[in-house]
Amino acid sequence: MQFVPALLPSLIQAIDQVIETNAEEVTALDQAIGDGDHVTNLQRGIKALVAQSDELAQLDWAAAWQKIGMTMMTAVGGASGSLYGTLFVAMSKAAREQPLDLQAFAEIFSSGVDAVKLRGKADAGEKTMLDVLIPVAAGLRQGAADGVALADVLGNVARTAIAGMESTRDMLATKGRASFLEERSRGHIDAGAKTSQLMICALVGVLAERLTAPA
Repeated sequence: MQFVPALLPSLIQAIDQVIETNAEEVTALDQAIGDGDHVTNLQRGIKALVAQSDELAQLDWAAAWQKIGMTMMTAVGGASGSLYGTLFVAMSKAAREQPLDLQAFAEIFSSGVDAVKLRGKADAGEKTMLDVLIPVAAGLRQGAADGVALADVLGNVARTAIAGMESTRDMLATKGRASFLEERSRGHIDAGAKTSQLMICALVGVLAERLTAPA
Protein backbone atom coordinates (compact mmCIF):
# COMPACT_ATOMS: atom_id res chain seq x y z
CA MET A 1 0.00 0.00 0.00
CA GLN A 2 1.24 3.46 -0.89
CA PHE A 3 1.18 6.20 1.73
CA VAL A 4 -0.05 9.19 -0.28
CA PRO A 5 -1.69 12.48 0.78
CA ALA A 6 -4.84 11.40 -1.06
CA LEU A 7 -5.50 9.31 2.07
CA LEU A 8 -5.83 12.45 4.20
CA PRO A 9 -9.59 13.08 3.76
CA SER A 10 -10.38 9.55 4.96
CA LEU A 11 -7.93 9.84 7.85
CA ILE A 12 -9.25 13.23 8.97
CA GLN A 13 -12.85 12.03 8.74
CA ALA A 14 -12.04 9.02 10.92
CA ILE A 15 -10.43 11.29 13.52
CA ASP A 16 -13.42 13.63 13.45
CA GLN A 17 -15.82 10.75 14.02
CA VAL A 18 -13.89 9.08 16.84
CA ILE A 19 -13.47 12.30 18.81
CA GLU A 20 -17.15 13.16 18.31
CA THR A 21 -18.19 9.70 19.49
CA ASN A 22 -16.01 9.85 22.61
CA ALA A 23 -16.37 13.56 23.39
CA GLU A 24 -18.50 13.09 26.50
CA GLU A 25 -16.15 10.49 28.01
CA VAL A 26 -13.04 12.58 27.35
CA THR A 27 -14.67 15.72 28.73
CA ALA A 28 -15.41 13.85 31.96
CA LEU A 29 -11.76 12.82 32.18
CA ASP A 30 -10.64 16.39 31.59
CA GLN A 31 -13.07 17.81 34.12
CA ALA A 32 -11.66 15.46 36.77
CA ILE A 33 -8.11 16.85 36.65
CA GLY A 34 -8.00 19.53 33.94
CA ASP A 35 -9.82 22.54 32.56
CA GLY A 36 -12.62 20.56 30.90
CA ASP A 37 -12.19 22.24 27.50
CA HIS A 38 -9.75 19.84 25.83
CA VAL A 39 -12.27 18.22 23.50
CA THR A 40 -13.92 21.50 22.53
CA ASN A 41 -10.57 23.01 21.62
CA LEU A 42 -9.41 19.90 19.76
CA GLN A 43 -12.63 19.65 17.76
CA ARG A 44 -12.21 23.22 16.56
CA GLY A 45 -8.93 22.22 14.93
CA ILE A 46 -10.31 18.96 13.54
CA LYS A 47 -13.29 20.72 11.96
CA ALA A 48 -10.88 23.17 10.33
CA LEU A 49 -8.95 20.23 8.89
CA VAL A 50 -12.16 18.62 7.63
CA ALA A 51 -12.85 21.83 5.71
CA GLN A 52 -9.36 21.71 4.21
CA SER A 53 -9.37 17.97 3.40
CA ASP A 54 -9.64 18.26 -0.37
CA GLU A 55 -6.90 20.89 -0.49
CA LEU A 56 -4.60 18.84 1.75
CA ALA A 57 -5.04 15.80 -0.49
CA GLN A 58 -3.49 17.73 -3.40
CA LEU A 59 -0.28 18.64 -1.54
CA ASP A 60 2.87 16.64 -1.01
CA TRP A 61 3.45 15.30 2.49
CA ALA A 62 5.78 18.08 3.62
CA ALA A 63 3.34 20.80 2.57
CA ALA A 64 0.34 18.93 3.96
CA TRP A 65 1.95 18.41 7.38
CA GLN A 66 3.02 22.07 7.44
CA LYS A 67 -0.54 23.21 6.73
CA ILE A 68 -1.98 20.80 9.29
CA GLY A 69 0.47 22.04 11.90
CA MET A 70 -0.28 25.71 11.31
CA THR A 71 -4.02 25.02 11.32
CA MET A 72 -3.80 23.22 14.66
CA MET A 73 -1.80 26.05 16.17
CA THR A 74 -4.26 28.71 15.10
CA ALA A 75 -7.59 26.86 15.38
CA VAL A 76 -7.06 24.85 18.56
CA GLY A 77 -5.07 27.30 20.64
CA GLY A 78 -3.78 26.57 24.13
CA ALA A 79 -1.32 23.84 24.99
CA SER A 80 -2.86 21.21 22.69
CA GLY A 81 -2.76 23.51 19.67
CA SER A 82 0.86 24.37 20.30
CA LEU A 83 1.90 20.76 20.82
CA TYR A 84 0.02 19.27 17.87
CA GLY A 85 1.13 22.17 15.72
CA THR A 86 4.71 21.51 16.73
CA LEU A 87 4.33 17.79 15.95
CA PHE A 88 3.21 18.35 12.36
CA VAL A 89 5.48 21.30 11.57
CA ALA A 90 8.47 19.26 12.75
CA MET A 91 7.30 16.31 10.65
CA SER A 92 7.12 18.64 7.66
CA LYS A 93 10.70 19.77 8.24
CA ALA A 94 11.88 16.17 8.55
CA ALA A 95 10.17 15.08 5.32
CA ARG A 96 12.32 14.31 2.30
CA GLU A 97 11.68 14.03 -1.42
CA GLN A 98 11.24 10.30 -1.35
CA PRO A 99 8.44 7.72 -1.28
CA LEU A 100 6.83 7.58 2.14
CA ASP A 101 7.44 4.03 3.29
CA LEU A 102 7.23 2.73 6.86
CA GLN A 103 10.87 3.42 7.67
CA ALA A 104 10.70 6.98 6.39
CA PHE A 105 7.47 7.67 8.27
CA ALA A 106 8.85 6.17 11.48
CA GLU A 107 11.82 8.56 11.33
CA ILE A 108 9.63 11.55 10.44
CA PHE A 109 7.11 10.84 13.19
CA SER A 110 9.89 10.38 15.73
CA SER A 111 11.29 13.79 14.77
CA GLY A 112 7.86 15.27 15.41
CA VAL A 113 7.56 13.60 18.81
CA ASP A 114 11.04 14.81 19.80
CA ALA A 115 9.94 18.34 18.93
CA VAL A 116 6.85 17.97 21.13
CA LYS A 117 9.05 16.85 24.01
CA LEU A 118 11.16 19.98 23.63
CA ARG A 119 8.19 22.33 23.25
CA GLY A 120 6.34 20.85 26.20
CA LYS A 121 9.48 20.36 28.29
CA ALA A 122 8.08 16.92 29.07
CA ASP A 123 8.89 13.24 28.66
CA ALA A 124 7.26 9.86 29.19
CA GLY A 125 5.93 9.21 32.66
CA GLU A 126 4.49 12.69 33.28
CA LYS A 127 0.83 11.92 32.48
CA THR A 128 0.54 13.61 29.09
CA MET A 129 -0.05 12.74 25.44
CA LEU A 130 3.64 11.86 25.27
CA ASP A 131 2.91 8.68 27.21
CA VAL A 132 1.15 7.58 24.02
CA LEU A 133 3.26 9.30 21.36
CA ILE A 134 6.70 8.24 22.62
CA PRO A 135 6.05 4.46 22.76
CA VAL A 136 4.18 4.59 19.44
CA ALA A 137 7.18 6.30 17.81
CA ALA A 138 9.53 3.71 19.30
CA GLY A 139 7.30 0.88 18.10
CA LEU A 140 7.22 2.27 14.57
CA ARG A 141 11.00 2.54 14.46
CA GLN A 142 11.43 -0.98 15.81
CA GLY A 143 8.89 -2.45 13.41
CA ALA A 144 10.56 -0.76 10.45
CA ALA A 145 14.04 -1.85 11.57
CA ASP A 146 12.91 -5.47 12.01
CA GLY A 147 11.09 -5.58 8.67
CA VAL A 148 7.77 -6.42 10.32
CA ALA A 149 4.77 -6.66 7.98
CA LEU A 150 2.76 -3.45 7.86
CA ALA A 151 -0.42 -5.14 9.08
CA ASP A 152 1.42 -6.36 12.17
CA VAL A 153 3.02 -2.95 12.74
CA LEU A 154 -0.42 -1.32 12.64
CA GLY A 155 -1.76 -3.81 15.18
CA ASN A 156 1.21 -3.19 17.45
CA VAL A 157 0.75 0.57 17.15
CA ALA A 158 -2.88 0.32 18.28
CA ARG A 159 -2.02 -1.89 21.24
CA THR A 160 0.89 0.36 22.20
CA ALA A 161 -1.29 3.47 22.07
CA ILE A 162 -3.92 1.86 24.30
CA ALA A 163 -1.30 0.65 26.80
CA GLY A 164 0.29 4.11 26.88
CA MET A 165 -3.07 5.76 27.51
CA GLU A 166 -3.94 3.30 30.28
CA SER A 167 -0.54 3.81 31.91
CA THR A 168 -1.40 7.43 32.68
CA ARG A 169 -4.10 6.36 35.14
CA ASP A 170 -1.69 5.72 38.00
CA MET A 171 0.83 8.43 37.13
CA LEU A 172 1.43 11.59 39.10
CA ALA A 173 0.78 14.60 36.87
CA THR A 174 3.71 17.02 36.65
CA LYS A 175 2.50 19.21 33.77
CA GLY A 176 -0.48 21.50 33.28
CA ARG A 177 -3.37 22.13 35.62
CA ALA A 178 -3.43 18.51 36.78
CA SER A 179 -0.01 19.00 38.39
CA PHE A 180 -1.59 21.27 41.01
CA LEU A 181 -3.61 18.31 42.26
CA GLU A 182 -0.42 16.42 43.14
CA GLU A 183 -1.37 12.97 44.53
CA ARG A 184 -5.03 13.53 43.72
CA SER A 185 -4.13 13.38 40.02
CA ARG A 186 -3.55 9.65 40.38
CA GLY A 187 -6.41 7.34 39.45
CA HIS A 188 -7.46 9.37 36.39
CA ILE A 189 -6.53 8.82 32.74
CA ASP A 190 -5.06 11.92 31.12
CA ALA A 191 -7.48 13.43 28.60
CA GLY A 192 -4.71 14.35 26.15
CA ALA A 193 -3.37 10.80 26.24
CA LYS A 194 -6.89 9.50 25.65
CA THR A 195 -7.53 11.65 22.58
CA SER A 196 -4.08 10.81 21.20
CA GLN A 197 -4.87 7.11 21.59
CA LEU A 198 -8.30 7.49 20.01
CA MET A 199 -6.91 9.35 17.00
CA ILE A 200 -4.02 6.93 16.48
CA CYS A 201 -6.35 3.93 16.67
CA ALA A 202 -8.72 5.60 14.20
CA LEU A 203 -5.86 6.14 11.76
CA VAL A 204 -4.75 2.53 12.19
CA GLY A 205 -8.30 1.39 11.44
CA VAL A 206 -8.43 3.27 8.14
CA LEU A 207 -4.99 2.04 7.04
CA ALA A 208 -5.71 -1.55 8.05
CA GLU A 209 -8.94 -1.45 6.07
CA ARG A 210 -7.07 -0.16 3.01
CA LEU A 211 -4.53 -2.98 3.37
CA THR A 212 -7.21 -5.64 3.22
CA ALA A 213 -9.33 -4.01 0.52
CA PRO A 214 -9.36 -5.72 -2.91
CA ALA A 215 -6.86 -4.21 -5.33
